Amino acid sequence: MTGRNALARVSVTPGRTRQINFFDLGGRLMLTDLPGYGYAKAPKEQVANWTRLVELYLVGRAPLRRALLLIDARHGPKDVDRAVMAILDKAAVAYQAVLTKTDQLRPAELTERIEGTARELARHAAAHPDVLPTSAEKGHGIAELRGALAALTEWRQPRKPTSMEG
Repeated sequence: MTGRNALARVSVTPGRTRQINFFDLGGRLMLTDLPGYGYAKAPKEQVANWTRLVELYLVGRAPLRRALLLIDARHGPKDVDRAVMAILDKAAVAYQAVLTKTDQLRPAELTERIEGTARELARHAAAHPDVLPTSAEKGHGIAELRGALAALTEWRQPRKPTSMEG
């Protein structure tokens, strides 16, 4: 995502992200990597703790511009994804679905998965209507994802202190 492989490592074992990690993207956007809430090779109690941590982070966080909901394209939205969608809807946190591992689907399957996911998202108040298909392995869709994030930024001139602030 950032173009820097050493910044955040990817593991073949699900559930390696165990805390909230922040990445400052030049002062214009903060990218936050949250622990996975679905399948992870970890004790169920630990996964439940991560889920609570994610919920606490997301609920009541007004400055969030958009949450990205990563969904494995091979399976489409699962019940755990739907639970997170419900939390985000209730908290009025805008979110966008990002289909991952799209390189593992045939083109017709991918089209069907994108359309099915979009239909499901249309029933959710806080969901962004565009589904972003990606493949980290092949690099497909990464530029489009970066573009979607860049569109969320707005360049702000640093505020100059007033004479009262010193």
